[in-house]
Amino acid sequence: MARVPAAAQKLPHRLAGLPRALVRRYRARQAPATVELVRRPHPWAHALGLVAVVLLGAWLGLLIVGDVRAPVGPMDTTMTLRPSLTGGTKINVSPLGALQLDSHTAPVRLDVNVDQLDPARSQALVDHPERISGLQEEVTRDIAHGTLDLAVRSGVAVVAGATALGLAVYRRPRRALAAGGLALTLLAASGGTAYATWHPDSVLEPKFSGLLSSAPSLVGDARSIVTEFDVYQQELARLVTNVTKLYDVTSTLPAYRPDPTTIRVLHVSDIHLNPASWKIIASLVKQYQVDVIVDSGDTMDHGTAAENGFLDPIEDLDAPYVWVRGNHDSMITQRYLRGLKNVHVLDEGRSTSVAGLRFAGIGDPQFTPDRSAGPGGGRVQEIAGARLASALRDLRAAAKPADIAVTHEPEAARGVDGEVPLVLAGHVHHERMEVMKYGTRLRVEGSTGGSGLRAVEGKYPDPVQASILYVDRDSHRLQAWDEIRLGGLGESAAEVSRHLPKENQPGATPSPGTPSPGTPSPGPASGPAAKPAAGRAPAPAATSP
Repeated sequence: MARVPAAAQKLPHRLAGLPRALVRRYRARQAPATVELVRRPHPWAHALGLVAVVLLGAWLGLLIVGDVRAPVGPMDTTMTLRPSLTGGTKINVSPLGALQLDSHTAPVRLDVNVDQLDPARSQALVDHPERISGLQEEVTRDIAHGTLDLAVRSGVAVVAGATALGLAVYRRPRRALAAGGLALTLLAASGGTAYATWHPDSVLEPKFSGLLSSAPSLVGDARSIVTEFDVYQQELARLVTNVTKLYDVTSTLPAYRPDPTTIRVLHVSDIHLNPASWKIIASLVKQYQVDVIVDSGDTMDHGTAAENGFLDPIEDLDAPYVWVRGNHDSMITQRYLRGLKNVHVLDEGRSTSVAGLRFAGIGDPQFTPDRSAGPGGGRVQEIAGARLASALRDLRAAAKPADIAVTHEPEAARGVDGEVPLVLAGHVHHERMEVMKYGTRLRVEGSTGGSGLRAVEGKYPDPVQASILYVDRDSHRLQAWDEIRLGGLGESAAEVSRHLPKENQPGATPSPGTPSPGTPSPGPASGPAAKPAAGRAPAPAATSP
């Protein structure tokens, strides 16, 4: 019997399976195309999702590992970069408070926390006080090393955070690496923006809050600000140096020691029978070592004899008190103040020399305790300003030029433009500083009484405001001023901002008639620009806060 080949033996099995294969192929050809039920995302949605992942991952990276603990002199500090819409620098000095500096404009903010004072390094400074002289240079080097380390670590944190989150979300290494690269690009762009908008002199005008008594000690006196603060790292170095001296080994806050060549003038106004004002003023006098207090009026609310006892604490203030009458102060009030010791009442252009400065002032010609506006109020204030200006010219002719003029109404103060370097006023219950047309600087103070009993009339309580003016003892010119703002009724916030006149900022060219520190007071030819003899346009009608 003939043998059947193996291939022939398998043929029946293949033929048996052929129908099933043909059926499967036919069904595959006849099956309808698969309908895609989920629409593919738009490319913009992909991009926005990637940006969201990058930003969130970078932020998480900075929160977890994006800080640097660096010794800065005898202080232990923590430096951190934080996302921010406005940029800037925030320096937290526990327990003194915080300083905010407008150092740069970028989507990142530099936070510097002064954590603690190292006992061993502090004791070494106490044992070897000669090292204090080199402390600022040491601090500058420490800050440079710390910021470099912070930049590197922040870059690693941002890239790692964005890459890790990208991997968790997309589960694709290529997408994760793209997220990390984009994060690094954004950080580099932020750093470039910060570098391009860097303001090294921002510490000249800091805004800080916290313990009010520590403010002048932190930033130094007006003269040191003008002469010594020139670059950002040196500013921060001096800050840390001063904080070191504040802490010392006993961890006590020493009293502020002002520059002996600086006269400190406390400007208050519109107390309006608020008894808390006297405690605030007494504290400011003590903490800032104030030489003279100037009150630009509205100490009372109705000017009645029954209110006179409210004025008695003035005698206990440890500084001379210069006062002019406001529209809520009566002649009864003025006569009572004349009888108090240590009070200098100015009216009708009368002048007095206090603490090395000559003041001249005039009381408000209107008495409107009901807050009414008298007829022709604007014209009345203009006449009062003209009378004070005439008195100032007489003083200059007698070789006794006034350094500071005082009125209650800002409209009256405008009448002495060109006759005196500085004029102080109040009345409007909010502070401002401006240089007028002919060179006289006008300082309008807010309400040191927080608007008194009227503090609860509005939706929010009015703040308590005052200012410290730093005047050079030789030239009698304003060098700097601190704006002090305390929370109103029921609030406890405290904020102090330091400001410098433009001519006193580093690199500024003194304007004509503005002497440099150390020069004598100007005579008639070198004071504020002389204004023409022609009268000025009538001022608008006065209001009566």
